[in-house]
Amino acid sequence: MRKLFGGFGSFLQTPYGVVIIVAVVWHGVLWGLDIRFNLIVSALLLVVDLVVAYYLLDRLTYFFSQFVLPIQNKKDREEIYSRVKDFEFGKRGPTLFVKNGRVIMHEGEQNKRGPGVLVLDTASALVLRTDTEIKGAVGPGIKFTQGNEYVAGSVDLRAQWQFIGPLRSEQPFLNPTPISNPKAYNDLHFRRQQTSGLTRDGFEVSPTISIKFSIKRPEKKEPTESGVTSQYGYDQRAVRNAITREVIQLGTSENSKARLEWNKLPEHLVVNIWREYIRKFKLEDLFSGEEKSGLQVIEEMINKRVRQEHVEALNDTGAKTGEWLDSLEFRQLRVRGLEIMDVRIHNVLFDPATEEQIINQWNAEWMKIAKKEEKLLNEKEALIEASARNEAIKTFARTATQKFENPIAPTSDPFTILQELILPLRETILNESHANREMELELQKLEEIWKWLLVNKFDFHKGQEQGNS
Repeated sequence: MRKLFGGFGSFLQTPYGVVIIVAVVWHGVLWGLDIRFNLIVSALLLVVDLVVAYYLLDRLTYFFSQFVLPIQNKKDREEIYSRVKDFEFGKRGPTLFVKNGRVIMHEGEQNKRGPGVLVLDTASALVLRTDTEIKGAVGPGIKFTQGNEYVAGSVDLRAQWQFIGPLRSEQPFLNPTPISNPKAYNDLHFRRQQTSGLTRDGFEVSPTISIKFSIKRPEKKEPTESGVTSQYGYDQRAVRNAITREVIQLGTSENSKARLEWNKLPEHLVVNIWREYIRKFKLEDLFSGEEKSGLQVIEEMINKRVRQEHVEALNDTGAKTGEWLDSLEFRQLRVRGLEIMDVRIHNVLFDPATEEQIINQWNAEWMKIAKKEEKLLNEKEALIEASARNEAIKTFARTATQKFENPIAPTSDPFTILQELILPLRETILNESHANREMELELQKLEEIWKWLLVNKFDFHKGQEQGNS
């Protein structure tokens, strides 16, 4: 009974209920005042009022439903109007919001069937399907679904960073099993095994590998069906392939199989390439090399394998063979609608005892190299010193003999010859080395010699004149 009266009360709150209540009250007032009225005319007026109320309600619903969602075209206006009408009659389908590739919904919302609405932010995309077929990809914006459609999977269009392997603060080769916290030890062991690989000489190495990847982006950004242009780019085919194309990973126990999600495939491919190349190098080769270390070569080759269609092969010792091969990893990423932008290898960990042994070897080698370089520097310094001394002698000779360039000049007395030797040296010191204290002392000595020559030259000529007379 309560449900019956509740339903009747809800009906009276509708525009039709209001029209009927007004008509009943009005005719009650007329009947109470003993005013005559025609039942046929009143019935016709009631029908007209109901038709007008229905029309106004329908048009107002159409007008205000346009402001429920940010729609931009006439087709979407019709769709949102239809959804509001369905909601009015209790036939509501799923209403889902997708943020950063994650579907946000109330409990049981995805299990609803019927015409629904999807709202995707600019970083999200998804694929719709029915029970029998894949319908297609949906980009950022608004999407109105039909009664038999539901979400097959969603993706994040932003660039993703993935870090695998041990953390920077961990030492998985040293820590013993903690009795108080076995879960932490299991997590540590799992991270070690994520990137564990064996070198050519049998040493286990486990680095941290960082991978930057995303859904393949189009060359030119274009608006989606609902008129939204994502700053991250939206490629309908790439999104469809990322969600619907399956890559099966074989497990180690009982030949189990597992489907790799779109954001797990880059990690799977990079780790396999890492383990393939680490077997080509010895442990000491990873940190040494003529132009590049082994780790740098491996990092470079991994980036080429996931970003280029063809790569140059390496032999069993890590040297290039000159043979160019197809990159299967690049092909798998392209088929799945993914692209890897960058791969980095850092925080390389291995057994501490082996690490200490390598460091000692490096110290010994560095000492030999340092002594060899010291010897070379000393020899180079001696050569430079001898060359500078010879050049200084040549410069001194050229400066001092400037006055004797004429071979047929008459012979002068010894004092004049000394003056012509000293004068260029004196002028050179005055022009080029006047700020040097040592050269000032040498200049004073030349001045004293110059005065001595002037005095003795005068006495010498005076004595010659007396002897001739």
